[in-house]
Amino acid sequence: MEKDLRQQKTAIIKIALFGPESTGKTTLAKQLADYYKTEWVPEFARDYLQEKWEENKHICVADDMMPIAYGQTALENKKLETANKYLFCDTNLMVTKVFSEMYYGFCDPLLDEAAKKHEYDLFFLTDIDVPWEKDDIRDTPEGRETVFSVFKQTLIDTKKPFITLSGNKECRLKKAVSIINDLALAKENDFSSEDFVQIYNQGISFDTILKQLKNFKKGISKSNLIRPATINDGILNLSQNEFQEKALFFDAQKEQFKIKKFVPASGAATRMYKFLTAFLNDFDITKETINAYINRKNDKELAIFIVGMEKFPFFETVDKKLREIYPDFESLERDHKNYYFIKLLLSPDYFNSANKPKAVLPFHLYKTHIANPIEEHLNECVHYASSKNVSHLHFTVSEIHQDLFEKAVLEVKDKIEKPAGIDINIGYSYQNKSTDSITIDANNKLVKDKNGNLIFRPGGHGALIENLNDLDADVIFIKNIDNVIQNHIDEITLYKKGLAGVLIDIQQKVFQYLKLIDKEEVKEDNIIEIVNFLQQRFNVEMTIDFSKFTFDNKINKLRELLYRPIRVCGMVKNEGEPGGGPFWVLNKKGVKSLQIVETSQVDLEDKRQEKILAEATHFNPVDLVCGTKDYKNGKFDLLQYVDQETGFIVEKSVDGKPVKNYELPGLWNGSMANWLTVFVAVPLITFNPVKTVNDLLKAAHQPQ
Repeated sequence: MEKDLRQQKTAIIKIALFGPESTGKTTLAKQLADYYKTEWVPEFARDYLQEKWEENKHICVADDMMPIAYGQTALENKKLETANKYLFCDTNLMVTKVFSEMYYGFCDPLLDEAAKKHEYDLFFLTDIDVPWEKDDIRDTPEGRETVFSVFKQTLIDTKKPFITLSGNKECRLKKAVSIINDLALAKENDFSSEDFVQIYNQGISFDTILKQLKNFKKGISKSNLIRPATINDGILNLSQNEFQEKALFFDAQKEQFKIKKFVPASGAATRMYKFLTAFLNDFDITKETINAYINRKNDKELAIFIVGMEKFPFFETVDKKLREIYPDFESLERDHKNYYFIKLLLSPDYFNSANKPKAVLPFHLYKTHIANPIEEHLNECVHYASSKNVSHLHFTVSEIHQDLFEKAVLEVKDKIEKPAGIDINIGYSYQNKSTDSITIDANNKLVKDKNGNLIFRPGGHGALIENLNDLDADVIFIKNIDNVIQNHIDEITLYKKGLAGVLIDIQQKVFQYLKLIDKEEVKEDNIIEIVNFLQQRFNVEMTIDFSKFTFDNKINKLRELLYRPIRVCGMVKNEGEPGGGPFWVLNKKGVKSLQIVETSQVDLEDKRQEKILAEATHFNPVDLVCGTKDYKNGKFDLLQYVDQETGFIVEKSVDGKPVKNYELPGLWNGSMANWLTVFVAVPLITFNPVKTVNDLLKAAHQPQ
């Protein structure tokens, strides 16, 4: 036997099966070779040791390790000659190395070096969730967990690209084929095996990565605005009496529904304190005054913060802590007091405000206590989002922050539930990592961190359509975590119930028409009635050729238009807040519809589009009520109603260098583009977001 441990170079994709004995490596290698019509490399040690056993009942000893290594290498190199695109290796020198170390306490340096040098495009680590099968040369089944851990740690320590395979043989084959096909695609697109495994572990399909790269190169097509949606042209305008009627209608109907409130609340409050963080990073108390800094930076936000400091709900708490830390605080100059106040507010050792979620920050000062957004949302729940004395509230959170949420909920839940006589069920979910985006630089090249790992960023709030899709409820209220109010809860309740009343009213009519279609009882008059309903209530514009359709095709088209989730969206008067608004939009198929459009979706270099954007009279406050069940009480698959062409390319920075990420179609933008939509004008009092800490100084967040 030639004593050579060198691997033959090849363009063939080599997959190594790696794991303890009796974990299905041979079975899978054969299956894969058969599936891809190529070669597989058997385990040289099996025939070698079987022959020893049959000759004189000798078992494996330390001196057998090197002959096995030489034989395995030669066998692999030989199989390469006839392999077709792929080669599946039942074992490899890394397995021999592990067994040598486990059983004999050492590994020959030549074997150790060769095992580390041998390259495979991917290792499949075979799990121990299959039955152990006895044969003449296998050890005992005891301690499989420990042995598996050693195998896994070896791959980690030697930095080999691996994916664990579990399940029965059919399941493993199916999973392995899917992975191998994606790996081949990754190689064709110049991704390394390490990149591929990182993407796989992130839960992102490689097809999604390719789509992201395509979007980066070609850009995202902008929305084609026709005109702003205005009162009586896309926006329903209800009188106070009509809102009260709709609210009463909702109250009369709600007991038959499961009602839930959905609150996007992921992420930290970094942007809320952005100007204060910048101040701490750039200001030197020994070299200039705060007033000089404000003038140098033209920092009006900082000036407002300092002037209104004593009105913040957290002022007394921070001030008290300052006096504990600095016994001579009262004698300090005003600049030092203000500087230390801001420093303590953001310090990770004390209040750490910018790194906490908005949900747990102090927002409102009451006579008896300070309330955070969690408390305010629970309070809103018992006022308008309950039925049968139960309210369901769902927060999307960051995994690292869930403990803070749960603690905050426990502190206030009883005092809200008991007076209202309503039980509040709290649920949490995380933004799925599979919706994250890779990061590229200005030249569309992948950006990696200092350890050579790809950098992923969350795919924006559009990713939460998956979280919304998982909820089981008939009526879902959606409201952002920071859109809460200290006063006027009765007015907020009226308008939220009013929107829900509009939803239930039109939903009942939609269901009536769909049931009529199911019974095949639709007449020509019904078609006219349904068309009028779609036009008048949902502003659906029928295609010009609809009148030329056959009767059956008209029915099919109407069913398609009616069979959709429904959203009723509150719209407030535009007062210059950043964000989206209601517009009439023309899609690529020439179909007009009502959409919530963000400024970033508009081509501002097109003067006509810019003019339409500037003419908007209303703004989207993220105040939605949704019906996500169909007329048979089944759940819609909300992912089927997303306009995938309406994502965003956003600019960020890594180590001070500009980078780009892709964000999914926004939750209330492209993610709901193909829903049945109703826009309703609501008063400004319903919109009280806290985008920066200074918003807490506004009347809606101050004690009366």
